[in-house]
Amino acid sequence: MSDAGTATKQSRIPVELIIAAGCAIAILSFGPRSAIGAFQRDVLVDNNWTRDVFSLAIALQNLMWGLGQPLAGGFADRFGAPRVLIIGALLYAAGLVIMGLSSTPVVFGLSAGLLIGLGLSGASFNLVLGAFGRLVPENRRSMAFGFGTAAGSLGQFLFAPLAVALIQNFDWRHTSFIFAAMMMAIVPLSFFLAYPREQVAAGAASAGPAPTIGQAISQAFSHRSYVLLVIGYFTCGFQLAFITTHFQIYLTDKGLDPRVGGWAFAMIGIFNMVGSLTSGWAGSRMPRRYILAFIYFARALTTLVFLLVPATPASALIFGAVTGLLWLSTVPPTSSLVGVMFGQRNFAMLYGFTFVSHQIGGFLGALLGGTIYEATGSYDWVWALSVFFGVASALINLPIEERPAAAKVVPA
Repeated sequence: MSDAGTATKQSRIPVELIIAAGCAIAILSFGPRSAIGAFQRDVLVDNNWTRDVFSLAIALQNLMWGLGQPLAGGFADRFGAPRVLIIGALLYAAGLVIMGLSSTPVVFGLSAGLLIGLGLSGASFNLVLGAFGRLVPENRRSMAFGFGTAAGSLGQFLFAPLAVALIQNFDWRHTSFIFAAMMMAIVPLSFFLAYPREQVAAGAASAGPAPTIGQAISQAFSHRSYVLLVIGYFTCGFQLAFITTHFQIYLTDKGLDPRVGGWAFAMIGIFNMVGSLTSGWAGSRMPRRYILAFIYFARALTTLVFLLVPATPASALIFGAVTGLLWLSTVPPTSSLVGVMFGQRNFAMLYGFTFVSHQIGGFLGALLGGTIYEATGSYDWVWALSVFFGVASALINLPIEERPAAAKVVPA
């Protein structure tokens, strides 16, 4: 029996309940973060700030989320997911509360950027995927990754219009307080993702000598296909963070009602569920490198078409739907490839390093959106970069070899 199957049996928790709890965590954690673009106009008007202030905070959030991910993943691999998820939820809630109280760029940056970013590193769907890798049998793992990713999209679908409605009926500060209270539901849900520590020892004993953390990292970054995967994932972060932060205000710049932006962004969320599940299903039936290459190229083409047609409610909603099919559909094949290359023992940590690249891209996507807009009065150059990176990543993923990496364990 695989170690994943053993983990599920020893935990005495049905696989379906494990997946349901993980999906609920993904919905809650991804929701407020994905709806952050709805806050931008009101935050800027209320505080008389320029867009680069908001962009810098969200860029910092993406960077902290990425840099904290390998550390959070390493702790989860060794001490279990619940402890990390609880700490992440508390940091996330604190960041939302302080964000709602902020009145200076520094406080806003430390709360919306630093605290929420670190909270996301410990409470996002990345930790959920790591737990699924431990607890879900191998023959159901790819689909579980798809469900976990799709759940984050459901959070986006639910929270994007919810944020717009709450901000219009209350204000952005009270909305952040409401979202902070909702994050506390992650605490009880996290215990469904626990696994006995003796299971880790049993799995390690059956798998042979375990690499140290340094050896695992060295093995990963000397594996050419892993490096290509990491480089290609930069584009995903760049595109997602730019659209998350600036897409809704871009539409209002074009004269559309703010509710159009909220619903267009919600369309990304609802269609992403379809895209993520399809990607998870396809990942067990065809080479994952081809799936990734298709997604990145299709994103570039979709963006190019969207820029060439007039901005209308219909074009915004269609762009949201098509983009949604491609949004987080990169996650199941990317996470599955990490598992294929290195197994599950250090999965959360090594997937965390791919996510660092993703979030460095996210840092630049959010930051350049604001700084280039303030310098030129337009987002055109950032859209162009998004198209270029999409084509480049499609080509980068094609040479990836889907096979286990050679072990590099130094005997004791």
